[in-house]
Amino acid sequence: MSRSGYDVQKSAINALFFREIRTRFGKYRLGYLWAVLEPSAHLLVLLIFFGFIMHRTMPDISFPLFLLNGIIPYFIFANITQRSIGAIEANQGLFNYRPIKPIDTIIARAKLEAVIYVAVYILLMIVVGMTGANITITNMLQLVSAWGLLILFSCGIGMIFMVTGHFLPEAQKLFPIVLKPLYFISGIMFPLHAIPKEYWPYLLWNPILHAVELSREAVVAGYVSEGVSLEYLAIVTLATLFISLAIYRTREEAMMTS
Repeated sequence: MSRSGYDVQKSAINALFFREIRTRFGKYRLGYLWAVLEPSAHLLVLLIFFGFIMHRTMPDISFPLFLLNGIIPYFIFANITQRSIGAIEANQGLFNYRPIKPIDTIIARAKLEAVIYVAVYILLMIVVGMTGANITITNMLQLVSAWGLLILFSCGIGMIFMVTGHFLPEAQKLFPIVLKPLYFISGIMFPLHAIPKEYWPYLLWNPILHAVELSREAVVAGYVSEGVSLEYLAIVTLATLFISLAIYRTREEAMMTS
């Protein structure tokens, strides 16, 4: 029986997904553990340096819980986009197989990052809850929607990076540098309401900030985020996917044959 195009692509993505797992974690004993240690160490360092200050700024909100819902969404975005840059070179030999396309490599890598960080998020949320933090998931649909849109947005940006980096190799060095400032303007270490409102119109262009604040609002009891919008995040995500797919379509053949 002949299989549909969807079934063929699904099989290709799953094969690439398990290949990515073996490549990243198969050679090292601490490979799987490092996926948990990296965000945990990051969280611990920020707690040590900013915990006391933020506790006085937000006395009614658990700072570890606040911080966790900023770090993990940012890590999802940063890892998906940065690992998309080298997706072509890492899988070039596989494009000799007709079912495998460059876009499949991005989807597989994004799927792996999403699985890793969702698992890490759940684990660290349990740890934070055991320390006495008041975790109240008030809007699970908002949490899932914000994270889902963030993952799709990251795939769109990653696809633009992949295509651009393929025909302009110098850009591969530039993209990680461009992404660094987003760490400081995405609300990871501070709530949006701590920033004077005259600066909000500039900060709210950043869709990652919307995803972070919506995530906090969904799980932090008493946290209300003014100014962010799930609709804005959805519109930016759809626009990014449209642009990235249009760019990808024009360069797909060249990426597969180079």
